[in-house]
Amino acid sequence: MADEPVLVLITQDPRATGRAFEGMRIGIGIVAGENEVTFVLVGPAVHLLDGDTDDLVDGDDIAKFRANLKRLGVPFHVEAPAVPTDPDWNAEGHVVVPVTREQIADLVRASRRFIAF
Repeated sequence: MADEPVLVLITQDPRATGRAFEGMRIGIGIVAGENEVTFVLVGPAVHLLDGDTDDLVDGDDIAKFRANLKRLGVPFHVEAPAVPTDPDWNAEGHVVVPVTREQIADLVRASRRFIAF
């Protein structure tokens, strides 16, 4: 059971609320506790990977936390239809795993716990 990850499901729009960043922040705290974490970005939450963070609530903090996740090699599972066509999206080259809603459901079932934002 210890090998099963904790899933952090983020659905909130980081352009409108700080809840998206809170999900990222708490997820990093779980990673720091040496737990495997699966980050899943759904719908407008994919904007957590926008290159320009000026329009994001807590944008400076988001940039710092993204850099930490990248350094740790933690990928983002991203709802495939929600990926923006903007070339500035994911400009930092984070590992992104496109997923369908069905695959997201599978990830939730395979997790030991999950938290949603």
